[in-house]
Amino acid sequence: MDRISTSADGYVTSEFAQARILITGLTATSGIDIARSFADLQARLIVHTAELSPELIELAAVLTQTAGDIRLHTQNISSANSAAVFAQTSAQAYGGLDAAINMASISAAELAAVKRDSDLDRLISDKLAPLAQLTRIIANRMCLILSEGLILNVLKMPHPTSGRESAVAAYARTALAAMTAKEAHAWAPQGIRINSVGPSVVGERQAGAVLTNEPDVATLALYLASHKGRRLSGHVFDADGMAC
Repeated sequence: MDRISTSADGYVTSEFAQARILITGLTATSGIDIARSFADLQARLIVHTAELSPELIELAAVLTQTAGDIRLHTQNISSANSAAVFAQTSAQAYGGLDAAINMASISAAELAAVKRDSDLDRLISDKLAPLAQLTRIIANRMCLILSEGLILNVLKMPHPTSGRESAVAAYARTALAAMTAKEAHAWAPQGIRINSVGPSVVGERQAGAVLTNEPDVATLALYLASHKGRRLSGHVFDADGMAC
């Protein structure tokens, strides 16, 4: 793989100027660096957040100073159906999309609530179903306008502190990998790349290739959306210790 630049300065502004970038699942602790990185390169942003806090309102004001344009959405997209509706409308905002970064998180409280296999199945389904719907609708819209774009799905969770939590991380990563591989294969003929960031599983991750913070994910998103990352699809990148 080409060396991944460690900042937005590693990319020429012209590559992302006026690019149409969708970012979903933005919170006060997730996605801010991604939004700033694309805004600093004058991309046009469609930003979704379910928690319109004073911090995020301030962030939106800051992003308007550098982004080519920004549109903020706050509707609930926690279900597969609501995610599908949002994906259809957001993809039309600028006449299409060049990249989409969709984020979901498993919180410490949700981890603690997993007591049975059925709890685990429900939790992972609740987290991945909206991501899957977003992926399919966005990819379809990209296909209609002949955009060979990127979709990056990010599933975060705190670092496991017990065997049970490690098992949850492993299950989540396996399910995310299966979804990523399926969608990447389905959309490869149209040149649409599907990648993911998921919980790291001890014993399976590659040395030196673990994302540990928000700037790491922002750097990866920029790389995958750039011309340098066009060969990569179907990959799940390891993340560790990225608490919600």
